[in-house]
Amino acid sequence: MSTTYKYPKIFKLESGKKLRNLEIAYQTFGKLNSKKDNVIWACHALTANADVLDWWKGLFGNKALFNPDEHFIVCANILGSNYGTTNPLSKNPITGQPYYLSFPEFTIKDLASAHHLLATHLGIENIKVLIGGSLGGQQAIEWSLAKNNVIENLILVATNAVHSPWGIAFNETQRLAISTDRTFYANQPDGGLKGLKVARSIALLSYRTYQAYNDTQLESVNDKTTGYRAASYQNYQGEKLCKRFNAYSYWYLTKAMDSHNVGRDRKSIVAALGEIKSNTLIIGIENDVLFPISEQKFLANHIPSAEFCSITCAYGHDGFLIETDKLTNMIGNFLKDSSNNKIIKLNRTA
Repeated sequence: MSTTYKYPKIFKLESGKKLRNLEIAYQTFGKLNSKKDNVIWACHALTANADVLDWWKGLFGNKALFNPDEHFIVCANILGSNYGTTNPLSKNPITGQPYYLSFPEFTIKDLASAHHLLATHLGIENIKVLIGGSLGGQQAIEWSLAKNNVIENLILVATNAVHSPWGIAFNETQRLAISTDRTFYANQPDGGLKGLKVARSIALLSYRTYQAYNDTQLESVNDKTTGYRAASYQNYQGEKLCKRFNAYSYWYLTKAMDSHNVGRDRKSIVAALGEIKSNTLIIGIENDVLFPISEQKFLANHIPSAEFCSITCAYGHDGFLIETDKLTNMIGNFLKDSSNNKIIKLNRTA
């Protein structure tokens, strides 16, 4: 079911700035059981939407590990994204005009706060599994630290505790590309699309690997001097995003990613991770260029009793969306062990 929650109060951002008329688009699949203990909450990545059964096929779906027959699956479109949640193209209730670049900057903490508001609206206090990859994983970590809900199992895939200088540099390079498009400052819905196309092409290089391009874009002939498959592919992917996204949302969401640091307003990064109480599984991708596996090992080393697994995928960072069979096996085994440990603990206290 796809719907929109309209928050009746003013939403205060981490910066102190405020948003009126906050709307959160979300989708649910399956039914909440009588015990309210079958909630699977998925946090989506940068340009995805609330339809997790579409973009995480294989892991979520009718016959998948996370299926609507057994679980109540929730996925909310994040603040700033243009798939129904309040974003830079939304109307500013004060001016009656779209925000564009007057939209207030927000952080990963703000994305997690919006999730909590929606969970409260849905009557959810306990989450059986909170899962996210990349930017989605950053949200999941912040939510688990907010202690607003009981999160039994936390699954973090290809993500980190603090966004790296390398990751910030990639994002800033993309924003530089967008800002060279003069239409970005014209306050129009399709402003900055030429720049967005370039930004997406840059981003793709951080999501994939040398091997991925060799496997899929290598020329079959030797006499070409132009019109290369790899060049065509970059253009295609840039244009594809421009048809479904906007430059303003992309601009703000990459800034939100840059803001990610669990140590902010806490004692330290390590101390913050030590406060996570959920049963936690960390999954890294060995040849991930954007979120190197060292970042997932850091999480596993500092989240109490966290389990760590890794996968190899020629597609690098995008492997968290592609290697669903491997994820299903790892996550399925982890949840079985978690459930067995829970039963043992209950028997000991009985």
